[in-house]
Amino acid sequence: MNDTTVIQEADALVVGGGLHGTSSALHLARRGAKVIVLEADYVARHSSGVNAGGVRTLGRPLPEIPLALMSREIWHGMTDLLGEDGGFVPSGQLKIAETDDELQACRERVALLESHGFTHEKVIDRDTVLELEPALARHVTGGIWVERDGYALPFRTTTAFRLAAQRLGARFLEGTAVHRIEQRGTRWLAFTPRGTFGAEKLLVTAGAWSGDLAKQVGEPVPVHPEGLMLMVTHRVAPFCHATLGATGRPLSFKQFDNGTVVIGGKLIGLADLSSRHGEVDFARLVRSARTVTDLFPHLRNLGVNRAWAGVEAFTEDELPVISASRKASNLYYSFGYCGSGFQLGPGCGKLVSELMLDGTPSISLDAFGIDRFERGAASSSSAASSASAAHLVTQ
Repeated sequence: MNDTTVIQEADALVVGGGLHGTSSALHLARRGAKVIVLEADYVARHSSGVNAGGVRTLGRPLPEIPLALMSREIWHGMTDLLGEDGGFVPSGQLKIAETDDELQACRERVALLESHGFTHEKVIDRDTVLELEPALARHVTGGIWVERDGYALPFRTTTAFRLAAQRLGARFLEGTAVHRIEQRGTRWLAFTPRGTFGAEKLLVTAGAWSGDLAKQVGEPVPVHPEGLMLMVTHRVAPFCHATLGATGRPLSFKQFDNGTVVIGGKLIGLADLSSRHGEVDFARLVRSARTVTDLFPHLRNLGVNRAWAGVEAFTEDELPVISASRKASNLYYSFGYCGSGFQLGPGCGKLVSELMLDGTPSISLDAFGIDRFERGAASSSSAASSASAAHLVTQ
């Protein structure tokens, strides 16, 4: 079969079957679009299926907060959207401070948010922290509390979006890696080992592999892969209700109803893009386990049942790319969520569908434009040239 043989046509092609791909597919299909999703492995194989499941507005960079708050409302109404809740538990999220300096940093963070009109994060004192989580070590000094945050089950959630999209006619082809994209006339073509697929609109939401596709159309992004790790313990008697993070060190921590504890928090392992594989770095897991036992000393002898890793894309400014192409028509991007994209998935899928079908999303995505890196490089180059000229003038 040659490159020009199109075996499937659609209104929109979605490259990538993670949560952002399945969510975008669902929201496109809800608007009546005929959608084909092309997934290199299987749906939810990498970061969408193996992350810590945090439904977290807490601690977001300022540009992400409007997206996160909108997405959180979808999480609280997930059953209405999908017919099930994806295992969502509104446990609340608590970011723990362990020193007076860390508690002051929490106060400054919340003051900054309030100056921008955001009131979802609340500073709480040591007594309130221990009232919420009595098993915590007594050295804690306070923290930030967000009552409507929580956690969900990543693989179950992503699968639920897939099934909901399929009920509306979206097609999912797994084991169908997109090696090349090309616009011919008004149509986009995606070339795969299973043939060529065509559509008017194309969405690249392939996680750590998105950068290669963007580069093909002349939009290189400073993005690199990381292997995000998680571990789950043996069962232990119930002791923790909220989803926990820490101010001074990486942590994502929760206990499920069955007694197991899931530990994450941007734990970076090894990533091999060519083999599509994430590898666990046990030395780093040991450091994370030490954080947990510092906060919950009674877990010191608790065994780890298993650990795993998935591949995720990280950008140099730690913000995702959610954008129409600046180089080609009807090409869109949604990737680079830097290990924090799970909570945003339901809302960003909706915004991306609006961007693709209406041209303008209901919440501004200007901060996430793919051309921001090019603009930044140009500004740096201009500043360097000016400085050089000034230096010559003073000689």
